[in-house]
Amino acid sequence: MTPSITRISRFGFVNAYLIAEDDGLTVVDTMLPGSAKPILRAAERLGAPIVRIALTHAHGDHIGSLDALAAALPGVEVLISARDARLLEKDKSLDPGEPQVKVRGSLPGAKTRPTRTLAPGDTVGSLEVIAAPGHTPGQVAFLDRRDRTLLCADAYTTIGRVATTDKMRLPFPLASMATWHGPTELETARALRALEPARLAPGHGKIVDAPLAAMDAAIAKAA
Repeated sequence: MTPSITRISRFGFVNAYLIAEDDGLTVVDTMLPGSAKPILRAAERLGAPIVRIALTHAHGDHIGSLDALAAALPGVEVLISARDARLLEKDKSLDPGEPQVKVRGSLPGAKTRPTRTLAPGDTVGSLEVIAAPGHTPGQVAFLDRRDRTLLCADAYTTIGRVATTDKMRLPFPLASMATWHGPTELETARALRALEPARLAPGHGKIVDAPLAAMDAAIAKAA
């Protein structure tokens, strides 16, 4: 936990984050089904309302409690990339310019529709939307412009060590097993490293401070 970010974890390896803003809290990802109550309890402890839900991508371990959380928060804003909004509707079709590789991972969809779709360069409170394709076609990361915390979704994991997810990686292979296109994912890992984040907040694993050397090592291991 830092002044602006609170990590919530289910089973020690699936994360959501609460981002403190002047108008309330942004939830980044909703973890697995059954996670709405832990997220709401965490917000209650922080003493601020949840005003928006921002999703990094449409895999089931990131949108699993979207419907339950949205139902508990009437009027909440729901945000996801325009590309992964299609996956939220179980549309797995590929665009002509995309690698023609089957989208992988759990894609249960959701009844909740986004109130706004995101594009790279958009802002969500203090968060800048960063393109991060590869794990899914429309995955995004979020960079907190106040302290340069990078919510990197599944471009990196930090369980055991910092690792890319372009191909099978131990000690946590689950994220890489769900990656759609490995070469694109590795390009994303490099692009996120180039942002020089001060802190790395992944979808799976603990937050890592001063992560640049570890990100470099992960990319070198993947090359």
